Amino acid sequence: MEDLMIWIGRFAGIGGLVLLAIAVFARFAGRYILGAFQVTTLLQAGIAALILGCFCFLEVLTERVRTQR
Repeated sequence: MEDLMIWIGRFAGIGGLVLLAIAVFARFAGRYILGAFQVTTLLQAGIAALILGCFCFLEVLTERVRTQR
């Protein structure tokens, strides 16, 4: 389970960074809409993915501390 949470955290973090980068570059280019999505929607999705990745890594860290006691 620990390995699964680590991989979910990695993929969510990478995906979140990609979405954030796309949203930031699009906004700097003066675009408000990319495809069928507003740039702010992509930004929020990127933030949510980063938070998911952080929570997955936090769960792994707290589980390791619990098992060491």
